Amino acid sequence: MSLVLTFPTFDPVAISVGPVAIRWYALAYIAGILIGWALARRIVSRPALWGTRPHPSVRDIDDLVTWVTLGIVLGGRLGFVLVYNPAYYLAHPGEALMLWQGGMSFHGGLAGVIVAVLLFSRARQLSPVAVLDVLSGVVPIGLLFGRVANFINGELWGRPSDAPWAMVFPGAGPEPRHPSQLYQALLEGLLLYIVVSIAIRMGALRRPGLALGLFGGGYGVVRIVGEFFRMPDAQLGFLFGPITMGMLLSLPMVIIGAVIVAVALARPPYPARDRAAG
Repeated sequence: MSLVLTFPTFDPVAISVGPVAIRWYALAYIAGILIGWALARRIVSRPALWGTRPHPSVRDIDDLVTWVTLGIVLGGRLGFVLVYNPAYYLAHPGEALMLWQGGMSFHGGLAGVIVAVLLFSRARQLSPVAVLDVLSGVVPIGLLFGRVANFINGELWGRPSDAPWAMVFPGAGPEPRHPSQLYQALLEGLLLYIVVSIAIRMGALRRPGLALGLFGGGYGVVRIVGEFFRMPDAQLGFLFGPITMGMLLSLPMVIIGAVIVAVALARPPYPARDRAAG
């Protein structure tokens, strides 16, 4: 008889003070944004990483946080409503604004962030590619916290499995399943952060778009891998064969990311900064 792990019981509410309840999901977003903000400030404050390439200042990053937060929340929610469950929200339009009930799309959030960066960069006369290169080095941290929050909420569980670490999730039936949320936390969060961070240390920021391409293409690859272990959303199911909506939305990211990396590597990098000039 194989060992079956039982999903640990988590209270979705992390902190409750009177009528005010703060959920783990909200804390995950807050932690991801705050830590990402600190890391982005560190990246732009190290001239040696950029060479002579113009880049955002620490003050720019401080002001960018609000724009990015709005892009994540509005884009993520709108993407989920329009792509993953349009029929339900068409019948219940008032629930589209109920963020506390869950339901966010990474691809929608990504689109929202890109729009926010384009608008912010235009207002500040910055290179949007430089801003996106910075964000590419910190977004995986937010993904890590978000996937851990998915696990705590017992949502987005994996496909049935006989692996020793498979577990029974509440609401997912009696079958043991992959804890795919944790797989995705390690792939989309930790692994992607390490890869992009190493690239930045090796001079990726001196090549415009290289960090962006590595993140975008890398995310597409690891998301497709993770989808093989994750159950598709019930209202969508498999689109055809083993293909899921997550895979379909991630494939263009792999292609576009590879093209951006190729273009970035084909162009000469910005020269290293003169040590005497600081």
